[in-house]
Amino acid sequence: MLFEGIKKLVQYGIDTGLIPRSEKIYTTNQLLSLFQEENYEDVPCDLVHLELEEILTCLLDEAVSRGIIEDTSTYRDLFDAKLMNCLLPRPAQIQQEFQTRYQQSPLAATEYYYKLSQDSDYIRRYRIKKDQKWKVNTEYGSLDITINLSKPEKDPKAIAAAGKAKSSTYPKCLLCMENEGYAGRVNHPARDNHRIIPLTLDGREWGFQYSPYVYYNEHCIVFNGEHVPMKIDRHTFTRLFDFIKLFPHYFLGSNADLPIVGGSILSHDHFQGGHYTFAMAKAPIVRPFTVVGYEEIEAGIVKWPLSVIRLRGIDTDRLTSLADHILKNWRGYTDETAFIFAETDGVPHNTITPIARKNGELYELDLVLRNNITTDEHPLGVFHPHEALHHIKKENIGLIEVMGLAVLPSRLKHEMDLLAKYILEGKDLRSNPDLLKHADWVEEFLPSYPTVTEENVQQILQQEIGKVFCRVLEDAGVYKYTPEGTEAFLRFIRTLS
Repeated sequence: MLFEGIKKLVQYGIDTGLIPRSEKIYTTNQLLSLFQEENYEDVPCDLVHLELEEILTCLLDEAVSRGIIEDTSTYRDLFDAKLMNCLLPRPAQIQQEFQTRYQQSPLAATEYYYKLSQDSDYIRRYRIKKDQKWKVNTEYGSLDITINLSKPEKDPKAIAAAGKAKSSTYPKCLLCMENEGYAGRVNHPARDNHRIIPLTLDGREWGFQYSPYVYYNEHCIVFNGEHVPMKIDRHTFTRLFDFIKLFPHYFLGSNADLPIVGGSILSHDHFQGGHYTFAMAKAPIVRPFTVVGYEEIEAGIVKWPLSVIRLRGIDTDRLTSLADHILKNWRGYTDETAFIFAETDGVPHNTITPIARKNGELYELDLVLRNNITTDEHPLGVFHPHEALHHIKKENIGLIEVMGLAVLPSRLKHEMDLLAKYILEGKDLRSNPDLLKHADWVEEFLPSYPTVTEENVQQILQQEIGKVFCRVLEDAGVYKYTPEGTEAFLRFIRTLS
């Protein structure tokens, strides 16, 4: 089985272009070395219908049987990255190929790199396809919903081993340059098959890679070459536009730089982008305005559940200057009647989530106003999903959600299946501990569906989950999309001139 698995993996590398046919023997020997095998036999096998997941499963089972690795998902993931690394070119070769393709077009370069990231199994296609995805129409446009099923659950043995593992600060985090080619450990994923494209943004070194858990097409991460905390300032806008000029077919945005309204990693400055158009980008401006001194820049309030200012223009320096002006005003802005406080007890609350893109000949910059104040009634945040919605979404509303894509926890897959069963059988939801939290919600929406069948129950649940996500976004908006909210929003706008 070992020889067959190696032969198939090498052929997979040749078929995908990861290795040239001339490196067939070299790659075979590299793989044999990982299995501590001194012999090889060219066994006959089917080399036409090759499935990477099937090939790797066979080789990982062999590694377990030989006592090379433990039979847990963590150790299997650590080892399969080593297997795939045997098929990958050196970083400099990939960077050179990327630059060669870039001379053809930025699109050709990113298409090459995205395919490589998938073929190398850094992005595990066979796991990503397990994610559940659908769209829900709302008054703000068509929102994207996904239940994340691609991240493997941590096994108890790995958790225990991680607790006993020697403390390490290398790499400092998952976004550091030092992850390229890193072997990983029980408390840090393997990155043997990881390759980074270096970029220069705002005169500094940055890295470009794809997310291993792609939530949308060509979901990329652009990260600072230094391990420095997230910070939104004028340099942020400059870097966003520098990237868009390099890759005009992509958007790029940043999580906010404060807890609650920020992303999951605030310790390392980074952006997220990709080749995808979210509902927010399609949302129209409903209240145009002009800022004195920046009359050439189109500005307006966007029809969106969160509070968004859109700037449009040709000159990115002028867009950057206006964005910096808005940011500074917002950082220090307080409006007690709208429950907007710049700070309490010296702790700052106001920040933004910025997103840049090119739309035709114009550059666009969306500035989403954020505030992370908490109260006794809302200890997780006033402008955060409220408790009544936590049965669907409790986590922070970061950049991806802001733009209109819900990344929902994997537990919902099981709970939706159970809900469907209980609804169809007329069972009491409150009798099941997993469904108790959903009972009020289901009792609220179910009467509006006179006919619920096995054929439509899942679609009904999907639509209602989408409606909850829309309410989640409305909770996160500092100014509600109401006449009163719009008037409060305009009070801030008037401070800009």
